[in-house]
Amino acid sequence: MPYPLEPTPEDAHAMGLAALEFAEAYVGKLADLPASVLDDAHQLAADLREPAPEHGRPFPELLDTVARGAASGVTTAGPGYLAYIPGGGLYASVLATFLAAAANKYVTVWSIAPAFAQLEATAIRWLCDLFDYPATARGILTSGGSLANFSAIATARAALLPENFLSGTIYVTAQTHASCAKAAKLAGFPPANTRPVPTLDTLAMNPAALEAMIEEDRRAGRQPFLVIGTAGTTNTGAIDPLHEVGQVARRHALWFHVDAAYGGPFQLTERGRAAFHGIETADSITLDPHKAMFLPYGTGALLVRDGTRLRAAHHVGADYLQDLDAEEDIPNFTEYSPELTRRCRGLGLWLPIKLHGLSAFRNALDEKLDLARFAYTELVTAGFEAPWEPPLSTVAFRLPSTDSANQNLLRRVNASGRVFISSTLINGRFFLRLSIVSHRTHRDRVEEALRIIGHA
Repeated sequence: MPYPLEPTPEDAHAMGLAALEFAEAYVGKLADLPASVLDDAHQLAADLREPAPEHGRPFPELLDTVARGAASGVTTAGPGYLAYIPGGGLYASVLATFLAAAANKYVTVWSIAPAFAQLEATAIRWLCDLFDYPATARGILTSGGSLANFSAIATARAALLPENFLSGTIYVTAQTHASCAKAAKLAGFPPANTRPVPTLDTLAMNPAALEAMIEEDRRAGRQPFLVIGTAGTTNTGAIDPLHEVGQVARRHALWFHVDAAYGGPFQLTERGRAAFHGIETADSITLDPHKAMFLPYGTGALLVRDGTRLRAAHHVGADYLQDLDAEEDIPNFTEYSPELTRRCRGLGLWLPIKLHGLSAFRNALDEKLDLARFAYTELVTAGFEAPWEPPLSTVAFRLPSTDSANQNLLRRVNASGRVFISSTLINGRFFLRLSIVSHRTHRDRVEEALRIIGHA
């Protein structure tokens, strides 16, 4: 009797080989793919609206649909994608994701898959070491920075606030990532409890203003408990003065969280470590390895200096889990995270680091810093307005003209098909953004982008 959900070894090999050939071909031609192909993308999406089939279709036919979908829309993994914060998708991590799905190990309870759970714990420890966190630190791999920020706020709330926490007050800036305000809302705080601190001319948090707000809020009956600093804002890559902000947080016994989703991996470089001075004192840090560590989308991380506090905020027991072993040398990740069941994320981080070594990541990140500095200098020389020198790898710039002229420039640049950039509003003014993060983006594509911007 055939079991269609269990392919024969021959069928499994044929499908796997076809999928591998697609992946190799697609990644191999990323440099030549248009940065955006939107003409037929909406029609393709419309064609995919259909009822579930009663009978299956051949794998090659379905793979063709996947290939057409991959070739349409915006090519976020290509060298010309310079919008938002790109995720490059390291090939080694692609293979790791495939291997993890094939093994299908359950890693959130260590005793079920000790080797895979330890592999993930080791990768997390490498991230902790990057920020000089103590051995007592713990961390979790998440779907991204949004969930990491949510868990950070939940941990700070559990550590510092009473059960009735509605007077708890959180400090951010207008440049803090919107995921933090969303996380605070989902964690139960009224939106008014998330308070924007004024910034310096650099768009970084003003520590003196922070201290004054904390003191004023306490006098008003609020309960300050959390400061969120940023190591690399989305708009410009601005870095809050983390050492000074951390000192204010400690003086007032507040939790100090750093959202380093974008910038965190630059800690590998000498320039990044100098710029992030003070991040090592944070109570918790958010990272997105699927940004500046170039992994495929779907891997974020939260690191917490005192691991017992992370566990206390998330662990809830259940009778049906009584057969599972307690934590020993390897953590039970479910006790530190909102998730009980999830895919094995650790292999996708562990394998690229083991395969390439940290030096390869460091060199790539140094290249991005150099490219951003080059782009900034060229834009200023060409007469563009670029008020902020890039602290990391993002350059905000505009024509010294109207917002309408800059909006038209954005459309013309993206219509080239060779590069794709984005825009934002900073202090109410329209700016274009050039964000150089992908490991596939090199000097030749940045020079091409600058030519297109100058002639569009």
